[in-house]
Amino acid sequence: MLNIILVEDNLNLRKALKTGLESRGEVQVIYNCGSGEEALDYCLEHSPDRSSSVILMDVQLSGELNGIQAAVSIRREYPRFPVVFYSIQDDDEYYRDFLRSGILSHYAYVRKSNFLLPELILPLLQDTLNGHSYIDAEIEERVIEIRQKDQNDPFELLEPNEQIVARMLAQGLTNEQIATRLGFRDKRTISRTNGQIYNAWNLASTSTDEKVARARAIIIVQAGQLINWDEDGIAHVLDQYGEWVMWDP
Repeated sequence: MLNIILVEDNLNLRKALKTGLESRGEVQVIYNCGSGEEALDYCLEHSPDRSSSVILMDVQLSGELNGIQAAVSIRREYPRFPVVFYSIQDDDEYYRDFLRSGILSHYAYVRKSNFLLPELILPLLQDTLNGHSYIDAEIEERVIEIRQKDQNDPFELLEPNEQIVARMLAQGLTNEQIATRLGFRDKRTISRTNGQIYNAWNLASTSTDEKVARARAIIIVQAGQLINWDEDGIAHVLDQYGEWVMWDP
């Protein structure tokens, strides 16, 4: 018998899923709830048998934790606890959470509309229990898209204060003007921040001239993507395959 922990914040859907799954005679829903926090508390209190238990969980939930964050918290206590995620959401942040989660095995991530019938979800639950992994093709496409987007987003490499300074550089403000707007008495604080920006964007290693690095930082902000200049001053950007190719603005 497959034991299911069902986490779904829509009460009507949760009841329908429980009824549909248990009607197959192969599944027992041992616990159901509407939030990741409740699922985590249940696992901590009852230590369900990982050799026969799987979590079936929506990504968007009613509590502070979304489904992926809840799974990470549970798997911190119970490594590789089997979990099947489903979602109709297409929010970039959910895919970012998934990418950051480090989940490698004993999981599946599918579209609710594609897989939520009992006859389709049950094989996934069993495969997940057996250590296999599966990502719905539609989900995988979006995960790859977000990975490429973030890989090519220069601001992902900067801390919040550095992001603010970089945008002010692109507005043509001097270090003194930036320092004044941000309430710093010493403009050298901005110079040091500029240095961190140049290092993060690999500008310090391609030029020892601060004016060139500053100009290139401004171009990166305006282009909205990472740009790498070689020793001959030729600019390259990342293509859809993550390869550096000559930039053609």
